[in-house]
Parts: sequence; C-alpha cells; structure tokens
Amino acid sequence: MRGLLYFLLFLLVILGVLYALTGWSYSDGERAGTVSKFSRRGFVFKTYEGVLNVGGFSGETGSLTPQYFDFSVDNDAVAKQITQAVKTGQRVTLHYEEKILKFPWNGETKYYITGVEIVGPPARPYGDGSAYPGNQQDQTQPAQSQQTQPQIQQPAPAQQPVSADSTL
Repeated sequence: MRGLLYFLLFLLVILGVLYALTGWSYSDGERAGTVSKFSRRGFVFKTYEGVLNVGGFSGETGSLTPQYFDFSVDNDAVAKQITQAVKTGQRVTLHYEEKILKFPWNGETKYYITGVEIVGPPARPYGDGSAYPGNQQDQTQPAQSQQTQPQIQQPAPAQQPVSADSTL
C-alpha cells in the first residue's frame, strides 16, 4: 500500500513538472512581417504551422536578406485571422509565446501565436495599375458613375503620311 502511494506521488510530481515545462511561457514577444506560408498539417495530430517573412538588413553584405520565423498556432480564431492576412497579403504583427518543451500534438515549433494584429491596408491585386502616375481615377466622381456612363466612340483622326528620314 505504501509503495502504491509513493508511486502515485512520484507520477503526480512528474506530470506537474511536464505541465509546468510545456504550459509555462519561457518568453513572449512580437514579430512583424508578411506570412508567406500557412497550413494545417500533421500525420496524427493536425496543427497549424506557418512561416513569417520578417525581412531584414544584413550588416555584413549591406543588402536586404530574408529572415524567416517559423511558428505554430493552436487557436482556431487566431488561425482564421492569419489565413485572412495571407489571402489579402497584409503585413501582420504576431504576438507569440515561447515554450521550453513541446509535445507533438501542440505543434512543430516552440513558438505559439497568441494574437494577430493586422498592419496597414491590403496589398493591391496583381495587374492593378492605380499606383502609377496618370492611371488614377477622378476623386470627385464615384467609381460607379464612371462605369455607368455610355461610351461614345469617336472616329479616329485621319493620319497624315509621315516621311521617314534615313541616315544610312
């Protein structure tokens, strides 16, 4: 009977230490950048895993070099926010906690995202030329009124023959 009590006490201490090492936050902080990869993966335990492109400046070479931050997400609401940021291409600030130990069912990394903050407007879609000079819409009229006006085609002006100078 006494041996069973010691065994249960030993097991309780081991479980308490494991809980403290996996539940306690070693450090916490924030990282900002663009999420370049975000997926739900795993053979048995499906977890959300992602990569944040932090960017950066290399002091040695004097050039921009990408720096990546691998992270895991265990909260579905946070995962939805990150998925939305990936779809729009927005910069985000990820609030994270670093754990000392990780179990396979908690994720592949020891960095767990606890919050997401969207930074800045969404990126322009590919082919959008609104950022180029001369391609901006008139700000006095709404965009819908420009599209509803009938298009009147004017005849093209008559082209005059142009003499070519050759200096061959």
